[in-house]
Amino acid sequence: MEREKLKSRLGFILLSAGCAIGIGNVWKFPYMAGQGGGGAFVLFYLLFLVILGLPIMTMEFAVGRASHKSPVRAYQALEKPGQKWHIHGYFTLIGCYLLMMFYTTVAGWMLAYVPKFASGQFVGADSQATSAVFDAMLASPVECVFWMVVVCVVSILICSLGVQKGVERITKAMMLALLAILGVLVVRALTLPGAADGVAFYLLPDFSKIFGSPDMFFEAAYAAMGQAFFTLSIGMGSMTIFGSYIDKHRSLMGEAATIGVLDTGVALATGLIIFPACFAFGVAPDSGPGLVFITLPSVFEQMWGGQVWGTLFFVFMSFAALSTVIAVFEGILRFSMDQWGWSRKRAVTVNLIAIPLLSLPCALGFNVLSDVVMPGVGDIQTVEDFLVSSNIMPLGSLVYVLFCVSRRGWGWKNFLAEANEGKGLKFPRWLRPWMRFGVPVLVVIILIMGWVPIVSSWL
Repeated sequence: MEREKLKSRLGFILLSAGCAIGIGNVWKFPYMAGQGGGGAFVLFYLLFLVILGLPIMTMEFAVGRASHKSPVRAYQALEKPGQKWHIHGYFTLIGCYLLMMFYTTVAGWMLAYVPKFASGQFVGADSQATSAVFDAMLASPVECVFWMVVVCVVSILICSLGVQKGVERITKAMMLALLAILGVLVVRALTLPGAADGVAFYLLPDFSKIFGSPDMFFEAAYAAMGQAFFTLSIGMGSMTIFGSYIDKHRSLMGEAATIGVLDTGVALATGLIIFPACFAFGVAPDSGPGLVFITLPSVFEQMWGGQVWGTLFFVFMSFAALSTVIAVFEGILRFSMDQWGWSRKRAVTVNLIAIPLLSLPCALGFNVLSDVVMPGVGDIQTVEDFLVSSNIMPLGSLVYVLFCVSRRGWGWKNFLAEANEGKGLKFPRWLRPWMRFGVPVLVVIILIMGWVPIVSSWL
């Protein structure tokens, strides 16, 4: 059977960007930028995006496009006889399942808040009231499991329609709607009285927060480096699969740069909603779930037409979360079809049962299984996130880099030939020493730093 392909370049860019643009763009990046020196932190982040994130993404795309296969088969097609690089392909599948085991639950929270806001549940609510609503949702196993299952069913049914008719068509519409809603929300936030103070806090460069001391410099560097790395969803095989769906008309560094610009643009624009709105109403901005589900609902309710703005915001968040889920589900289905020769229908049926079952521990981890905690890490959701973000992603990225630069792998010449085929931005040949030594060192630092607080708490 002929392998499916994406219909258009726009479909590829929006699908890849949809995988990269996720919840972290909203509840992590803006807060890090605001606290870390505003525009100074953003410049630091962009530097690491260029020297670390985008080159690795290009390598992952190249492995997929050269082979037109999913990770295990891709490595087998490109490695030399007797080599074992393809073993990493199985770990990419494990990583995708682990990611979905908690991401489907969090995406379910986003979906749940759309009808909550639209029905007027937050009218007149202050931060105490919004906190009570969020806590009640987490404490309800029925509500958490219901919305998690809705996310799984909707996403897998979209994937069941195929690459062009399902994944590409729906993701394209969802991402364009996401960008439109984002634009409307940014304009609304920037027109609030006192919004300028929020913009100044967010984007005016404050280099004293970076160069004030050696500790501050290294802390800012690690934060910017980690965000530039994690924001692109690299190292888990998804980008390999998207690369396998495209033709050779465009060079891959240019495509990676376009996706990076989209991802960063959404993250920056989200901050232009959060900080002006919070400063306009005298609310201290924070990060994580507390920002999205407690702080921002109370802010929206102080605005004129807050019910509409809050509903729009959670539609935006739902699209951001669902675009990631659909992209990763497609990666899981394609792996099953390539590796075991399954039909799409069989892969859909198996995963429609498997993924909700695997996601149950996280959905129940805030209520029935709330006593299940890993020392030094946290609850079930935090443990699953730690395994993916601090282990599978950096280790996977390291394997992709070594495979592309090493003579014992695919090799630098083969990688360059594939990456630079087509029109657009070329991958510089002279970057080989940096990719061979510099990038692996940075990835190892990210890996080690992810473990430092855990090990410290055990000692």
